[in-house]
Amino acid sequence: MQFALLSGDQGNHHMKHDEKGRLMVYGLFTASIGTKIGGDLNYIAREMVNEFIRPVFTGDTITCELTLTKVEQMEGFKKVEIKSVYRNQKGKEVLLATSHGIIRD
Repeated sequence: MQFALLSGDQGNHHMKHDEKGRLMVYGLFTASIGTKIGGDLNYIAREMVNEFIRPVFTGDTITCELTLTKVEQMEGFKKVEIKSVYRNQKGKEVLLATSHGIIRD
């Protein structure tokens, strides 16, 4: 509900409980798991592409596996490409993401 207030997105699919009493979690909120990992690496994203495979609901547990697919040393920074796979507690993919950017030395 706090994400709804921050983003201004109050679409019914996020605001009304389903038949199991759950709310659908915002896709960008789910994607923010990867931005937290990127922050730990001091990664500055230039581009982020997200493919939302299936919905995430309140009560789900999401993991994010991040792979550096390319690292190129430049003068004073590294150019980096990343692939991320997000899975729910059942092991089902919920989000696939790619990104490229830099890590300063």
